[in-house]
Amino acid sequence: MKTDYIEFKKQRELGDILSDTFAFLRAEFKPFFTTYFKIVGPFLLVMILALAAYLYFVGNIANIMMFNSGNEAANLATIFIIGLVYILSIMAVYTMSQSTVLHYIKSYSNGKGTTDFDTVQKEVYGSFWNFIGLGIMVGLSVMVGFICCIIPGIYLYVPLALSFSVLVFNRMGASDAYSYSFTLVKDEWWMTFATFFVIGIIVAIASYAFALPTAIYQWMKMGIFSGEMDAENMLDIFKDPIYILLNIVGTIGQFLLNLISVIAGVFIYFNLNEKKNFTGTYEQIENLGKTSDN
Repeated sequence: MKTDYIEFKKQRELGDILSDTFAFLRAEFKPFFTTYFKIVGPFLLVMILALAAYLYFVGNIANIMMFNSGNEAANLATIFIIGLVYILSIMAVYTMSQSTVLHYIKSYSNGKGTTDFDTVQKEVYGSFWNFIGLGIMVGLSVMVGFICCIIPGIYLYVPLALSFSVLVFNRMGASDAYSYSFTLVKDEWWMTFATFFVIGIIVAIASYAFALPTAIYQWMKMGIFSGEMDAENMLDIFKDPIYILLNIVGTIGQFLLNLISVIAGVFIYFNLNEKKNFTGTYEQIENLGKTSDN
């Protein structure tokens, strides 16, 4: 066992969940992100290229609509295709990111601090469609909840955010993980909500820091600070290499920051699981028994 090994399978208070989330990232920074980029990197590259192309061509379509230049149909078709690729790549990156984090932690926990890349990669690809199916179920449920009224959406989000951890660590199918997440959070909804809320604030503030340079540069190019706003300059900003680069950096930064929420969600899952099932406690007792026999 590694000297800086962090035990996931135990009960924690809110402060412990926050501190151990960042402690895990510090301790596992190099192996974690090496694994992450090896698995998610190709999907992330497609997303970056699609984003850059979309930002560039959206300036063309805006020019067409405002100045009635030619080739409207061809440009609209290009924008549609690039936009579709971008949306699909976002879904793939988000799915692969969450799956990679969860399976990395699973390997880390099973190996008491050591991970096996081949196992992680195999399980990530093997569970891809389960994650997609569960993601669709969770997304539609939360969306309907927010459409009906904001409060049901918030209520559904709290347990369903943990359903992906249930899928991986309980080895359940998508529908079973969806159902069991409500059982897991039962009687602990408010504490779980408070934990997610605090983590959400931290991630949102950090994400804002990544988005701010892009917004400031955009305002400068559009002439908002100088008061000399020009319609053509507003459209040309989408073709500006610096603007595109800042957007890419900001988007990657926000995706990586979201990993904090996923890791914290695993600690929340194990905290609730220990309160209900005492899985980690039983494992420790079994290991003590094996040690005594030896």
